[in-house]
Amino acid sequence: MGVRELVVVHAGFGAAAVPYEEGWELQRRTHALRVDDAIPDTVLLMEHRPVYTAGKRTALADRPLGDPGAPVVNVDRGGKITWHGPGQLTGYPIVRLTDPRDVVGYVRLLERMMMDVCAELGLATVTVEGRSGVWVPGAPDRKIGSIGIRVARGVAMHGFMLNCDNDLGWFDKIVPCGIRDAGSTNLSRELGRDVTVAEVVPRVERHLAAVLGADGTLHRTTAQLEALRGAQPAAAAITL
Repeated sequence: MGVRELVVVHAGFGAAAVPYEEGWELQRRTHALRVDDAIPDTVLLMEHRPVYTAGKRTALADRPLGDPGAPVVNVDRGGKITWHGPGQLTGYPIVRLTDPRDVVGYVRLLERMMMDVCAELGLATVTVEGRSGVWVPGAPDRKIGSIGIRVARGVAMHGFMLNCDNDLGWFDKIVPCGIRDAGSTNLSRELGRDVTVAEVVPRVERHLAAVLGADGTLHRTTAQLEALRGAQPAAAAITL
């Protein structure tokens, strides 16, 4: 067997931040390729333009009142409502889960990855029983990384977000993840310095590959992924 590598696609950052609907469509196309075994496990990394996404369990009381200044999009992942936007790294691992499918175990791996990234940057974080994601303990606990996934035909999509240097005021307009007795934070606030998405990206790539059991990463562009649409799985696997 050859070396197993995690394919990494940088879909857009900064001025090229990705509108949520475009990122969601890219997820769906990539998911279809992975279901057909046309590509190996792949993670899409990006920043989004400001948007609120409401998962299947979002309550009406958790949604923003009036005009929040960004669209609210209903999505097919688990979890409740959250915000995506500039200064936040969003990652969508499109990966095949091994049988028997342990979805909770997969969520724990994503949590471990974000905790390892925070630790490397000098911030200790924890998980909280009964609440997914990564937290900075305190009074109240402050959420720094969130997870919401969907598994279809054995392949996961949606994924994680890690707050870097984003405007935390966006979270004040909703009840993030439906949790009322906790706050939101980011790496910059906790570490007392500007921690950019660009600084965090390579660390996320390395630690995500590690928790998924990959031996390394292989960078590809969105154009290279798009070129595989319609290709036969055997040929696609070679040309990637």
